[in-house]
Amino acid sequence: MLITRVRPGLYLPTCAILWSGVSATTAAVTSPGQLFGVQFILGIIEAPLFPGAVYLMSCWYTRRELALRTALLYSGLVLAQAFSGLIAAGVFSGMSGAAGLRGWQWLFILEAVLSAFFALTAYFILPNYPHSKTGGAMWSMTEDMRRIAVARIEADRVEQPTDSTVWQGLRLALTDVKTYIFIFMNIFMTSSYGFNNFFPTMVRGFGMGSSTMALVLTAPPYILGTAVSFGVAWSSDRKKERGFHIMANNCISIVGFIISVATLNTAARYTAAFLYTSGSFSANALVYTWAVSSLGQTPEKRAAGGAIVNIMGHLGNVMSPYFFPDSDSPRYTMAMILQIVFAGLTFCMAFTSKTYLRRQNKKLRTAADESGQVYNPFTT
Repeated sequence: MLITRVRPGLYLPTCAILWSGVSATTAAVTSPGQLFGVQFILGIIEAPLFPGAVYLMSCWYTRRELALRTALLYSGLVLAQAFSGLIAAGVFSGMSGAAGLRGWQWLFILEAVLSAFFALTAYFILPNYPHSKTGGAMWSMTEDMRRIAVARIEADRVEQPTDSTVWQGLRLALTDVKTYIFIFMNIFMTSSYGFNNFFPTMVRGFGMGSSTMALVLTAPPYILGTAVSFGVAWSSDRKKERGFHIMANNCISIVGFIISVATLNTAARYTAAFLYTSGSFSANALVYTWAVSSLGQTPEKRAAGGAIVNIMGHLGNVMSPYFFPDSDSPRYTMAMILQIVFAGLTFCMAFTSKTYLRRQNKKLRTAADESGQVYNPFTT
């Protein structure tokens, strides 16, 4: 919610620089308590990035344009998983012992330096809001360009905007049933891709080579998942449809999970990994896009609703590590079954949301016909 009252061109890069510094200190930890403390602080500082970035994009792009842009943003998280394995393989094999530091220490330091570098560049290129005259790349926009940018978003709103404070925006979000539909959808979605944090371990269990080779082999499924998510997001924007796109990708994920739990054949399980990574990543990007674009009565409500959905969605990340006990390796039967269940629940919530928004659209059409206003429906 704070981002509605500050300049995002300063706020988001500053958060990125701060977490880069905190992340680098991980290389110096010597006890579990220190590691917990660093990770706790890191989580607080990192928390504003994703909801803040999506909120900023929702101020510039219409609902028909937002899914692909969110997928592009989300691809940074996915590709980070893909290339972190490749980077880790190179660092562990080439830099372990350099300057008296272990490979894992160098990994945290190098990644922190890269994050800080890109955060610094963001000060100069990240714009503020369409109505802003200064900050980042705003100098390149004329008054007419800013006016058109503002008018586009105003015309794309479903609900009539009202004057709102931060706390009023929070109240509007908390009293909107759509918020709770998307909260549960996001919790189920994040729970269904708990494999994300254990993927290198899972690939190592395929028995396809050394630990270094396992890290390298984690990259292709993530790269394909990124490409598929772009295609799905483009289709979702083009057709102005979210629910069926999410449900279809849930089904793809479920097929991958079923194959993975049904056999120990290496080729089949690695092929299954391409299915559930592609399905999960594509659906996840759309869930958050759908939530933010459906809670846009005021900027404060959109920011508050998006933040609530994002924060509560992390409950899935809290639960999912318990799906993967070491005793279940290499098949991880319990994890795969639970991920099938949660993907199915996400499917159900997407269907529920689509049905509810269709009913809301009927009411909006009736109201528009009676008042003579333009009918602007929710994206379903």
